[in-house]
Amino acid sequence: MATKRTGKASGSRKSTDSNNNPPVPFKRAPDSLEPFYDQLSTRHVYIAHIDTKPASFKRKIFSVPVLMNIGVVFLFALRIWYIGPFYYLLLQSALGTANETTFVAKDLAWSQLASVIFRRGFTFMLDLILCVFVWPWPIEFCFGTTHGNPVGWRMQVGFRDKEIYVRRSRSWYSSTKTSTIKDDSASGSNGTTKLDLVNDDDARRLLVAHISQATSPLLTQQKTGYLTMDGNWDLDWNLMVLATHLVDKKELALEAFTSLTLLHHDDYGWLIADLKMLGGGPGRGSGDDDIRRQQVFKFRDALAALGKEDLFYRWIEIIQFEATRPGGLGDADRQAEVAKQVRDVFQEKGVDFDQLWADSVGTDGLHGM
Repeated sequence: MATKRTGKASGSRKSTDSNNNPPVPFKRAPDSLEPFYDQLSTRHVYIAHIDTKPASFKRKIFSVPVLMNIGVVFLFALRIWYIGPFYYLLLQSALGTANETTFVAKDLAWSQLASVIFRRGFTFMLDLILCVFVWPWPIEFCFGTTHGNPVGWRMQVGFRDKEIYVRRSRSWYSSTKTSTIKDDSASGSNGTTKLDLVNDDDARRLLVAHISQATSPLLTQQKTGYLTMDGNWDLDWNLMVLATHLVDKKELALEAFTSLTLLHHDDYGWLIADLKMLGGGPGRGSGDDDIRRQQVFKFRDALAALGKEDLFYRWIEIIQFEATRPGGLGDADRQAEVAKQVRDVFQEKGVDFDQLWADSVGTDGLHGM
């Protein structure tokens, strides 16, 4: 079971006016989720989703890191068996017992001395790198305690057809949240104030862009949960165990973790991000989202059939990057410019974007857009 987190808010909220509600797309987290968010740290954003891939598929995916870490342990054991006697002889030499590793610098030519220094320096550097950067992999994989570890998670949860995955924001959120901006008040003060990622419009757009990218159906539905870690998000193994136990004990419903995003604000308490509240124009409903999702999948399958699936991910990368830039893709001229950029990228690979989209999807563009 997960332990209490430092810096948690204990689920309590500051007393605020009944009309003091957070801006769209944020809503106050329901009290029913308190058994879960009571264990969260206020320094992170958390994203939970349900992975519906078959348990047999998840076993195969999990076997890859298991075998990799077994390989690392085996190679380390082999390295120790090979290099251990050398370090033992060096220790004996340092303690005054002469052996084949003992050299007197004044008795060596410069070339011999340089060779000895280089070979031993390289050996020390190699083993240091292995110990500092590689050896922690199997240690964290099996015995990590800060946020749990994959082995402990699997031992307590097992493999299920429906599994809860919880991701925790990396340093980008805490560093952005605690960054300072100039105070341009009328008093002319040069003081600074913390950035409010919920109430400040520009900061909120940046946060929503991060959340949108992490909750994209292309990521959560096409990848098994174990592969959703990236430079912005880490899996929190302890929280995944906690969420699963809460569901098993009937304290929370499994559906409560379907595309759930939680973050804490000093004024509002724990909030959930409901991205469906954004916009409000045509094409924002869940039915329209499903239609667009199906169109995108058809396009991806068409590119995969041509052996050009890399173009699909390049297309998604361009759209996500442009959408997070100041101004986004709301301007018609900007949309046309990005569309031309996409067409040029496809053309370089010998693919007519418009023709392939029409042939595979049967429309001129995304549904409702």
